[in-house]
Amino acid sequence: MAAIRSVATYLAVALYVLLVGPPVLLFALVFGNRSLLYRAGHQGVRLGLAISGIRVTAEHAEHIQRTRAAVYAINHTSNVEPPIIFDVLHELFPRLRVLYKAELRKLPVLVRAFDLAGFVPLERGNRDQSLPAIERAAGDLRDGNSFLIFPEGTRSRTGELLPFKKGGFIMAIKGQAPVVPVAILGARDAMRKGSFVIQPVRVRVRFGEPVATTGLTLDDRDALMATVRARVEALLAGM
Repeated sequence: MAAIRSVATYLAVALYVLLVGPPVLLFALVFGNRSLLYRAGHQGVRLGLAISGIRVTAEHAEHIQRTRAAVYAINHTSNVEPPIIFDVLHELFPRLRVLYKAELRKLPVLVRAFDLAGFVPLERGNRDQSLPAIERAAGDLRDGNSFLIFPEGTRSRTGELLPFKKGGFIMAIKGQAPVVPVAILGARDAMRKGSFVIQPVRVRVRFGEPVATTGLTLDDRDALMATVRARVEALLAGM
């Protein structure tokens, strides 16, 4: 049954992207309406979650920074985590961006939506691309836009937290924006790395207290990264 629901989810979301995506992109491009782009994307995410049977519970949502820009640092064990956190933080639209792996630019239609929404691709290991990308993202933070980051850089096969990458924390310091630790539990049960089957499970999203970056310099990036990682680890342990 899970396999059947998974196939139905992929087909429904693909059709939604192909049928709704082009006209929404055209409208957003012509009129500069990012809000419509976000609303359409959110409906596609909710469609996928509903058909697959994934139920999401958010805990300690009082730590969501509704009046200022912030960087949300999230653990990564599954492909379902990005759409889940995008759904949970929908109240921040259209001032929510994503720092994402440049490899995802191969996705048709969606890459145009990413560009219009202001998402920032990061090509790790390529300083000529990554440094300007981080500077751009830091500028967006200063302009009041929040960011989602997955600082492990890849999905954990075991569920254990992997070492964090520095890019998102350099961005937070340059933008002088707080970092909110976020732990997602259950996503790995919903969809394991290497599997296409989505299991209908309940996923919990827990927000931690924000870590301030005011007054920090780039010399503090390792300490900031270690603090946030420890808090994400503690959130996961507490769940």
